[in-house]
Amino acid sequence: MSAGCCNDNGLPAEKPEVRRILLLVIAINAVMFVVEVFASMQSGSLALLSDSLDFAGDAATYGISLAVLSASLRTRSWAAIVKAGSMALFGIWILAAAVRAAIIGDVPDATTMSAVGGLALAANLISVLFLLRFRSGDANLRSVWLCSRNDAINNVAVILAGAGVFASASRWPDLAVASIMALLAFWSAVSVLRQARHELRHGVPGHA
Repeated sequence: MSAGCCNDNGLPAEKPEVRRILLLVIAINAVMFVVEVFASMQSGSLALLSDSLDFAGDAATYGISLAVLSASLRTRSWAAIVKAGSMALFGIWILAAAVRAAIIGDVPDATTMSAVGGLALAANLISVLFLLRFRSGDANLRSVWLCSRNDAINNVAVILAGAGVFASASRWPDLAVASIMALLAFWSAVSVLRQARHELRHGVPGHA
């Protein structure tokens, strides 16, 4: 596999199709960020707020991926390391917010949580289908695939949290899901970081 492409999938990084796919996914994430910000404000859900910030972070990191598609493998690997750092920081922020909400938080609106979570899941499943071919690419493109895959998992968790909040009339399902989202972000950050370090050390695309 050359430094500028993902030959496992026959998709060179500089191919126009790859850029079109990334632009489409960036647009999807930007729209869902706005939707979930308003929904989180209305519902008081930490899980929805976390997911909205995740959408914003993904749009930004996908933009980084797009910017370095035609760059050297070393540049793409460093971009992946930056994105791994952002995933880890996102996880830390969620855990801190969950601790705060456990102390002073209110019970969120379960109906809004589940409805918006379902909409976000549909958006992320579309993104995952477009990005599926990138799951075996270099660290830069693989981090894009991991972001959307994680988001789809997060959305299912938000829907389940909404059901849990409705059934228990408490905020704890919302906080539990937020914590799970944080752990998933940490796991993905480690995975991308390991792959990027391999690429920097050996000069060839690697797999985590």
